Amino acid sequence: MRVLFVGDIVGSPGRQIVQDRLGDIVAVRQVDLVIANGENSASGFGITPRLADELLNMGIDVLTGGNYSWDRKEILEYLPHEPRLLRPANFPEGNAGSGLYLGTAKNGVKYAVLNLQGRVFMTPIDDPFRKADSELRRIPGDVALVFVDMHAETTSEKIATGWYLDGRVTAVVGTHTHVAT
Repeated sequence: MRVLFVGDIVGSPGRQIVQDRLGDIVAVRQVDLVIANGENSASGFGITPRLADELLNMGIDVLTGGNYSWDRKEILEYLPHEPRLLRPANFPEGNAGSGLYLGTAKNGVKYAVLNLQGRVFMTPIDDPFRKADSELRRIPGDVALVFVDMHAETTSEKIATGWYLDGRVTAVVGTHTHVAT
């Protein structure tokens, strides 16, 4: 199974490169699943329903979020209706949307995408490690791939998440700093 993960898509230049290149990359590399962090799509701060729809229609299968997920208030009405747009699962209970998505890739493989947010040098939110534990318990046994986007400021917190989830998930990637980790 081939998974393409795209880090933070920032503003119109980020959206433009996705529009211009994603289709070719998916075709040439025979990608089965495309996951991207979309929380900076609206001029670097948040995402709108229109932009989420555009990115999903460009071929992204799941969009993850982060600390800017709520910057565009119109997204609050959209989140409950588009399960492929995630916000960090460890946002406090009662927030719109979900931090976990279960799907089936183009090749028929069942997958899960879990979106978490770190706490070091960021607005305090619920513990991502405890939330990861509870969310992983919700994933059915027939899911073959579990992909985690850890949206965090520090590389050390992202690496700690990788160590903590080692053997329980397929991959942990880091977003937020606009530097691949």
